[in-house]
This record gives sequence, structure tokens and C-alpha cells, in this order.
Amino acid sequence: MATTQIAVRVDDRLKQAIDEACRVRGMKLTRFVQEALLDKLEEIADIEDLPRLQREPTRPLRDLIRDLGLDADL
Repeated sequence: MATTQIAVRVDDRLKQAIDEACRVRGMKLTRFVQEALLDKLEEIADIEDLPRLQREPTRPLRDLIRDLGLDADL
């Protein structure tokens, strides 16, 4: 996978907190930032999908339990 370098400016306190989080977890800064960016992108996608999900039909939990054959286990 090809990589590209990006540069950002952050507050000194934020950088110190990130450095400490990386140190405690034994994680490199690059990996920390990559995971943070991926998490944010997933969060944005979930938020954008929310209106569609809210329109989906729902059903009572007891019906789901029955349909999955779990009612005997309860």
C-alpha cells in the first residue's frame, strides 16, 4: 500500500497527551494517528447512515428471541 505524508499543527498540550498515550501503549505515533483517523471516518459514516437506519422497521425483542429459537433458553 502506498503511503503519503501529511502534516498538521496541534496544541502543545494535545501533542503531549498523544505522546503519553503512545508511550503507555507502546504504540508509534504514526499508528496512533492512523487509527484515530480511521475511527473518525467510521464515526462519520455511521452518523450519515443514521437517518436510513431510523426508518427501518423494528420488532419487539420477544419476537426476535422466539424467531431465533432462544425462548427455551430463557
